[in-house]
Amino acid sequence: MQTWTKMLTVATIMMVAVVTGMAQQETPEAGPDIPAGRTANVEAASSAAVASQPSFQPRYPRYKLRPGDAFDISFELSPEFNQTVTVQPDGYVTLRGMGDVHVAEQTVPQLTATLRIAYSKILNDPLISIVLKDFEKPYFIADGQIGHPGKYEMRGATTLTEAIAIAGGFTDNAKHSQVLLFRRVNDDWVSAKIINVKKMEGKGDLHEDPALHPGDMLFVPKNRLSKIKSFLPSQSMGAIAKTY
Repeated sequence: MQTWTKMLTVATIMMVAVVTGMAQQETPEAGPDIPAGRTANVEAASSAAVASQPSFQPRYPRYKLRPGDAFDISFELSPEFNQTVTVQPDGYVTLRGMGDVHVAEQTVPQLTATLRIAYSKILNDPLISIVLKDFEKPYFIADGQIGHPGKYEMRGATTLTEAIAIAGGFTDNAKHSQVLLFRRVNDDWVSAKIINVKKMEGKGDLHEDPALHPGDMLFVPKNRLSKIKSFLPSQSMGAIAKTY
């Protein structure tokens, strides 16, 4: 029994030594054969590659102010500064007693902090509340082979098939099996997904019917027949239609 224990102990020590050696070989360090500058370049390249990948938005992103939005500013202890302002095309608002302040692309909590910092120059620890009054409503865009392409306001939860119905449904030229759904991931990236609505509706199973997010765009392409029928003699249409 003691012999087995000794053998297991020795084997364990040897495995740890081998794994440690492999880890050291996989992680190059600056030394006589590898200049420190080269190691730094490798690390910088790795960081740049990671930074270039798309980073997804939060699941429930806060609304960001846009030009044309209006909001009420209320001062709990200094009501004489209460006001309603509108974001100008350049992203600025003109505040009573403060002048112009840039607020575009800020959420309500960020805007509150910005205004508190600005008014702290003339007020002692101002208590400010912000209420959005007029802002861009959630929307989706429908384009391609649908009845009424355009921009539609989202009133509550809306799925892809519901959005198609709202936009007038498919036209006769629509390719039901390749509906494209575009979604903005961040300022630099947009995701694209192909949805087979024909298969989904054929099975009568809408569990895979995706819910739209504000700003989504759906595009319905033409089917194959609609792309070529302009170049076919009318007498051949019956024979070709039988192949579909």
